[in-house]
Amino acid sequence: MSQTAEAPPEAVEPKQRSVRVVLFGLMIAMLLAMLDNMIVGTAMPTIVGELGGLSHLSWVVTAYTLATAASTPIWGKLGDMYGRKGVFMTSIVLFLAGSALSGMAQSMDQLIAFRAVQGLGAGGLMVGVMAIIGDLIPPRERGKYQGMIAGVMAIAMIGGPLVGGTITDNWGWRWSFYINLPLGVVALFMISVVLHLPKKRVQARIDYLGAALLTVGITSLVLITTWGGTQYGWGSAQIIGLGVLGVAALAAFVYAETRAAEPVMPLHIFRNRNFSLISVIGFLVGFTMFGAMTFLPLYQQTVQGASATNSGLLLLPMLLAMMVVSLIAGRVTTSTGRYKVFPILGGGLITVGLYLLSTMDTGTTRFMSGAFMAVLGAGMGFLMQITMLIAQNSVEMKDMGVGSSSSTLFRTIGGSFGVSMFGAVFTHQVQSTMAARAGGTGASVTSGSAQLSPTSIGKLPAAVKDAYLHAVASGTHHVFLWGAAISVIGFAAAWFVKEVPLRGAPQAAAAGEEPVPVMSVGEAV
Repeated sequence: MSQTAEAPPEAVEPKQRSVRVVLFGLMIAMLLAMLDNMIVGTAMPTIVGELGGLSHLSWVVTAYTLATAASTPIWGKLGDMYGRKGVFMTSIVLFLAGSALSGMAQSMDQLIAFRAVQGLGAGGLMVGVMAIIGDLIPPRERGKYQGMIAGVMAIAMIGGPLVGGTITDNWGWRWSFYINLPLGVVALFMISVVLHLPKKRVQARIDYLGAALLTVGITSLVLITTWGGTQYGWGSAQIIGLGVLGVAALAAFVYAETRAAEPVMPLHIFRNRNFSLISVIGFLVGFTMFGAMTFLPLYQQTVQGASATNSGLLLLPMLLAMMVVSLIAGRVTTSTGRYKVFPILGGGLITVGLYLLSTMDTGTTRFMSGAFMAVLGAGMGFLMQITMLIAQNSVEMKDMGVGSSSSTLFRTIGGSFGVSMFGAVFTHQVQSTMAARAGGTGASVTSGSAQLSPTSIGKLPAAVKDAYLHAVASGTHHVFLWGAAISVIGFAAAWFVKEVPLRGAPQAAAAGEEPVPVMSVGEAV
């Protein structure tokens, strides 16, 4: 390489430090997005006790989820059109405003409305993080930072319930929202001072029609997965109507995008085989992962007798395996530039892990369930960040935002469908097993809900309690067995991913140098 092509060592090091500082701020923003629901979930019984409105409890979560899912692709497109930094900081401010308002809510209706505001901001947090990382760090070098991202996810999943319980018990439930404010301010400060990305000026009008149609379609899908089999039967007029509305809105959205000057989700990105395949794989990863994260703690608390707090710690084998494998996969990708093997390994291990989890019964030890979870976690580690890397490498730089948001959206929608459908399978199996093992008494115990609190379980007669433990074990068996069967589709799709060379600097990677950003942040130092 010629002398003029190389960056002076004294110039490269400040750039490296700038990237690290920006990444630290981005990880705080990601932590905000992932931690919130887990902290608030722990505080919900206390919130209901103070504000009332038990019948509206589910909407505290649903309003947040709907707003997040519907706004995700819009934030991605706005970042592509008007510049990543300003749009991302706006989403943080909106999230913090929603957090502050939620903490001040005086009724359940107010809390639901303010959670929707918070969710609108949350839709831009994860997308903003991924898109900015995509701008700063070439795909070839991005693997070095996967361990950091996986570590943040593990902290959120393990620490969320612990932090939520501690805050609620000692400071009150309102601080489960207020805790976001200092973290968000730190992230805002670090990003505003250090992150310098090129500003954009786009004359094209925002695709309002496409955004509206996509919002209606996504909202319909999320409501189907939220209400189906619980508030309304799957064959009810409400669910069928939502299905028709969702399909019609998405069909109209596809037509509108072919005519829009600046579509909110350019359809040409799906002409790339890798992007389409990785979207399917991401949907299935969300489908199986969120199902596992929902029903593993239930099995641990009910069948294995773990406390609600300790059940989070019992997920440690899965989360540690995910973090370590993600780090290794990232390092290998950076050093070799090869990645196709990882979706295949991930899809295979997720399938095996879910099958192993389906073999758990009332006699399975915590050690064995931990070993099974580690297999599942390893599979997730191979897929969690590699899927985003492949998605971003499959689109042009001008579409980095919509590529990142689309990948995030498919995983989110997959998670919504997974939790809903696995919930229906679990409920049916628990109720049928209770009826078979405990007759009319067992059927009456679970007629309202398939999930009983630890206090309720302790009050059951010995025979009915034993039947319920077997019923929960049977329910989780069917959930994980169905999950294993569905994950085979993702495993099969991974074989068709084409190994396209990653954008980046192989010379720097071979020399073991730290990455130089695609869009330099060096001007800030």
